[in-house]
Parts: sequence; structure tokens; C-alpha cells
Amino acid sequence: MLNKYSIAFQDSFPISRGHTLVIPLKHVASVYELSDDQQADLWHLAARIRQQLHDELHPDAFNIGVNDGTVAGQTVNHAHIHVIPRYKGDVVDPRGGIRWIIPEKAKYWK
Repeated sequence: MLNKYSIAFQDSFPISRGHTLVIPLKHVASVYELSDDQQADLWHLAARIRQQLHDELHPDAFNIGVNDGTVAGQTVNHAHIHVIPRYKGDVVDPRGGIRWIIPEKAKYWK
């Protein structure tokens, strides 16, 4: 799928069925190096992809996010948004979501 400033395609190493990357056509390392119009276009395409995945695959939820910088886990030096469909039972306990990037801080509930 293509927008004016962005493109989307399936992740080469998906963590779930439908895992899609949304990337700007302009090569930048961070989404925050894009103009406001380019950022808006990128997030608009992410929303379109989410809706398409919802309609086609019927996941139970989504994780949508950005790894912004090497210390945050970014391994490809080109800005991108992950749209990751989630399915009931894909993990034992999904509470905390992205908080699990630092496991000892993830479980804040009692």
C-alpha cells in the first residue's frame, strides 16, 4: 500500500500473522526527522493498514509502535512503524504490552 510520502509492506521477520511495516519514502533514521506532513502521512497509512488487517485477519488487538534509536532496539537505520496484529493466546499473559521491553519493570499490577 502506498501513500504520498509512505509505503507499507509485510515484515520480513514477522512476530505475528499480518505484521506490517509502514515506512517513509524519504530515508531518515527517525520519524521525527520528517516534516509534519510526512509524519501525518506515515501515521495515516499506519491507520489504513491497521483497518485492512482488522478486516482481513480479524485479530483481537494490535501493538503499534516505533523503535526510535539503537538503544530503543532499532536495528534498521530507516524510520518505520510496526503494525502488529495480536491474537488471543499468542502469549500467556498480554498485560503490560510494550512495557515488557524492560521485563523487571513490566509487571506493575498486583
